[in-house]
Amino acid sequence: MSDKRKILVQLDTDVHPSVFDRVVAIDAGVEELFSYGGVKPEQVQGLVHGAIFTRGPAELKRTALFVGGSDVAAGERLLAEVRKHMLPQFGLSVSVLLDANGANTTAAAAVRAAARHGDLKGTTAIVLGGTGPVGQRVALLLAREGAKVRVGSRQQEKAAQVCERLKARIPDADLEPVAAGDPANVRTAIEGRSLVIAAGAAGAVLLTKADRKDCSSLRTLIDLSAVPPLGIEGIEIGDKGKERDGIVCYGAIGVGGTKMKIHRAAVARLFESNDQVLDAEEVYALGQGL
Repeated sequence: MSDKRKILVQLDTDVHPSVFDRVVAIDAGVEELFSYGGVKPEQVQGLVHGAIFTRGPAELKRTALFVGGSDVAAGERLLAEVRKHMLPQFGLSVSVLLDANGANTTAAAAVRAAARHGDLKGTTAIVLGGTGPVGQRVALLLAREGAKVRVGSRQQEKAAQVCERLKARIPDADLEPVAAGDPANVRTAIEGRSLVIAAGAAGAVLLTKADRKDCSSLRTLIDLSAVPPLGIEGIEIGDKGKERDGIVCYGAIGVGGTKMKIHRAAVARLFESNDQVLDAEEVYALGQGL
């Protein structure tokens, strides 16, 4: 057993590294936390080399990287840069987790919540706010599970672009872009859907009671917004499998407990080997075992 301390190097795209992510890291068993804020791609090489050249290959599993920040696209660019500067052919790499803005852990928790109420394979689902970072990951994970997924957006063209990108990763995915920007097309978009996951911007109402009152197919509603007004009208933030009008409902806090378990488990998993890259699908797979 190595006596080297568990070091997590936090690369945050925001000026001030996330306190939330730092607390979770400590609770997950990290012994030393090096936090860097305002990290840009051109600064990544030195930080990665500092992590991989300081310990021998056998001990590098005791060092890991966490990529975070409020801008998910910026986090994705950092992750790509991190991977460029590893040297796995020489055993010189460390494991890395991407969870910018909590997108991966939140999406994984939302899909796990949906899976508690039936097999996702063949489930008719719609992701409202499906072109945002969390929404795209929710759609990806549902498609991987074999669900029939509509990606809803105020602009159907953006939804179509997301579907194209996801189909490039999952060629047999059943994905359909739909417009969901006004009451008329929202009602059309949710027709025949049994599962709705709302992953829109904070404070944006995506589905009202009136818009869903005539949709008899609905079985599960999951709203990931924690800022009033919530994304799905009639759901409460703390709902966790709460039945309302015959529909199982989850609010952001109701999903949040699972999100936190997945987040802590993902950080802990980093220290099991030095060659892992934990993105949406890896984080979700981890969550399935919890």
